[in-house]
Amino acid sequence: MKLRAVISKIEEEISIRQAEDFDNVGLLCGVPDRDVSGILVCHDALENVVDEAIERNCNLIVCFHPIIFSGLKSLTGKNYVERAVLKAIENKIAIYAIHTAFDNDFFGVNHGICSQLGLKNMKILQPKENNLKQLTVFVPKEYSEKVKEAMFSAGAGSIGFYDECSFTVNGNGTFRPVEGSNPFSGQQNIRENADEDMISVIFEGFKQGQIVSAMRTAHPYEEVAHQIYSLDNKNHHVGLGMYGELEEEMDEKDFLRFVKEKFGLEVIKHSAFNNKKIKRVGVLGGSGASGIRAAVSKKCDAYLTGDLKYHDYFLAESKMLICDIGHYESEQFVSQQLFEILSQKFSTFAISKSIEKTNPVNYFI
Repeated sequence: MKLRAVISKIEEEISIRQAEDFDNVGLLCGVPDRDVSGILVCHDALENVVDEAIERNCNLIVCFHPIIFSGLKSLTGKNYVERAVLKAIENKIAIYAIHTAFDNDFFGVNHGICSQLGLKNMKILQPKENNLKQLTVFVPKEYSEKVKEAMFSAGAGSIGFYDECSFTVNGNGTFRPVEGSNPFSGQQNIRENADEDMISVIFEGFKQGQIVSAMRTAHPYEEVAHQIYSLDNKNHHVGLGMYGELEEEMDEKDFLRFVKEKFGLEVIKHSAFNNKKIKRVGVLGGSGASGIRAAVSKKCDAYLTGDLKYHDYFLAESKMLICDIGHYESEQFVSQQLFEILSQKFSTFAISKSIEKTNPVNYFI
């Protein structure tokens, strides 16, 4: 299978277009028309991981963190990024990064953390804003189903765990073909009345081009009357962080012991105890100070993340227990998640999970 086709199948499951704007995701190096012999899944595509890919005959590395994050002005092997990228290029190994596309995915990084904790009633902590649009199109009644099917196939009408969602109102439309027109029905210079359906669908903004193209192709009119609106609605099924409830509430120290056991931790940094029971828990994998206020607003009793600074621990205002379990530690289940997703998608070549250590942080206990 060509690399281009492999990437297309991956993005059927995890849309790269839902990544944060600052991120550098997708194909970082590699030739899209080259055949894929095997895939190695890892957390960080470091030089030792590229060596592992060579040894395992994998010419595609699917990594969580992008090895190329800021711009490269040269490739001379002077640092760990350049050495990894150079070795990948020299050995014809492609690198594809997924990062915040998987952070924002409902079943991504934070779903994995919540599942490890056994949380129930999981919801997105920070739903994505400016993400949804609505398309309204006017269609001759006899073509209504055809146009709807075309838009559904292109990704319109998917709302959370429902798809093929639309709303249709029947009415009477008027038009008058003038000189130069080639009308589907009616005659030039005569006003016509048409029995039409007004179809409305909601979609994620990045799908707009493909949906409009599909709609126009299926529509019989020479000039298609349609409108597209940006919605203020948040997308509650895409976004950073999650929160949910423990099966049974715990006191704070028991909760920390529980987290240490579930995540295999030696140490947890945390804010002061509030003598509160822990039931609702918020999580955000990686660097998650940005989610503290959102977790407080959702009335979380505890919040798990990584990379917190001194002043971040004050942000909960004694309303919530803040726990810094470490950046890598909070994302440690990602490789297994990606391995399982790709193993289900591809059966014609090997999917391997890296065994190389890439966590740069060590603890002296």
